Amino acid sequence: MAADRLENIVSLAKRRGFVYPSSEIYGGLRASWDYGPLGAELKRNLKDYWWRKTVQERDDVVGMDGAILTMQQVLVSSGHVGGFSDPMCDCLLSKARLRADQIPAQDGIEVWFSGAKHEASEWSVEREFAVLASSEATIGEAYKTARKYYAEFLSNKQISPKELELVETKREAVTGTTRFNPDNGSLLTEARAFNLMFKTKMGASSDDNDPNATAYLRPETAQSIFVQYKNVLDSSRVKLPFGIAQVGKSFRNEINPRNYTFRSREFEQMEIEYFCHPNDGMRLTDEWLEMRLNFYEEIGIPRTKLHILDVPDGDRAFYSKKTYDIEYEFPFGIQELEGVAYRTDYDLGVHQKGAGRSLEYFDEETKERFIPHVVEPSAGCDRTILALICEAFDEEVLQDDKGKDDTRTVLRFTPRMAPIKVGIFPLLKKNEEQVRIARQIQKTLQPWMTVFYDDSGAVGRRYRRQDEVGTPYCVTIDFETLGEEAEELKNTVTLRHRDSMEQVRMPIDSLLGWLLERVR
Repeated sequence: MAADRLENIVSLAKRRGFVYPSSEIYGGLRASWDYGPLGAELKRNLKDYWWRKTVQERDDVVGMDGAILTMQQVLVSSGHVGGFSDPMCDCLLSKARLRADQIPAQDGIEVWFSGAKHEASEWSVEREFAVLASSEATIGEAYKTARKYYAEFLSNKQISPKELELVETKREAVTGTTRFNPDNGSLLTEARAFNLMFKTKMGASSDDNDPNATAYLRPETAQSIFVQYKNVLDSSRVKLPFGIAQVGKSFRNEINPRNYTFRSREFEQMEIEYFCHPNDGMRLTDEWLEMRLNFYEEIGIPRTKLHILDVPDGDRAFYSKKTYDIEYEFPFGIQELEGVAYRTDYDLGVHQKGAGRSLEYFDEETKERFIPHVVEPSAGCDRTILALICEAFDEEVLQDDKGKDDTRTVLRFTPRMAPIKVGIFPLLKKNEEQVRIARQIQKTLQPWMTVFYDDSGAVGRRYRRQDEVGTPYCVTIDFETLGEEAEELKNTVTLRHRDSMEQVRMPIDSLLGWLLERVR
């Protein structure tokens, strides 16, 4: 059921212009996505509202926009060059790469082979291989898998894998093993560290052996904030506690990107580094957690769908004194939306040491000098977009005029997040006066919000098209607007609500003010 729901969401997102696979006409670039017209609007609404709530409406947070290309020494000091890696292993059969720490523990029977041979051609190969069979009844399937593996070494591809004779060496019942690919039972290679950063060279004449020519696409937005902390402090005349906010792209060469846009190699972060006195770190971490939970409710993700994971000591980053993960109930499981981490003074401390420049803060009132501690609320923009779409998606079963079931697909975005705020329809596109008024309303609203003009097809079909993209309100200019039905209804329009499908009359002069109260 959950898989079907996600499949329907992915289909709708592509069909209506929210998300497209990147470079699709060339077969697609795995784990890369392009946002279409409606996806771009949705994303802009989210980022604008995040900026408004975290920067514009606060006196203690300022913004910045750091470079994507990052100097190697910055990431050496932060620990990314030496330690930003995941354990990776390869499937010996399919050559698929898997994250070793995400392979599920399995029970079964290990069937080990030392090689294979084909007597008729006098071909043989000696190479250790193993397959995990779920039970004695599936040993035959394990043999088929092993023959596929050894057939890769055949010089004569006319020989069928079925003709190979396997040399079995042992069988052993095991529990909780992570040495085998759960998709096909094949043995995996030993885990090895795989650095997740994208590396590049700067300059047309850069030398491969010149460390100063090496740069990276940033793996997170945080580091540019830390290295510019002192400049922001001096130029903005802020005092502790204060925050620096940033929205921007980051890049990680993920071993196993998955779950649609949830985990990809290029992603956007909405991040705050909040600098404070060491005594205030724990308190501020709890305060920021509550503020972030309120934010998600304001954009249409109810708290009942959110889970707070207090990350235990052994699972936190070594520099973190406290970390909360805010998780959402996606169709593919409960997964992280945002982390709120108390990073102590680790970041400014390592950059002070690496750069050889003081990043201490001097408190003029207490005459105290110290390296500020940091609380970091870090949200994934793309993950939040996916959560908004998943939460909004609904297939409502109605009954048509003949009593038959009719499914209405609707995205129930909260109005401030909806890509299109208002659909504007003249009842009849051949009625010049209706069209004139509709175009005038469009012109009046466009400076304030995104609207969509539609005069094609029956008005009911137009409503459904707007339901499917999440438009909260539709305005229809009809004969009542012209005063042809009743004089008192002249210069009013039909305002239709997406969720309830209720229709009310609204004076044209009241539209802008009424809508602004609800869509901002």
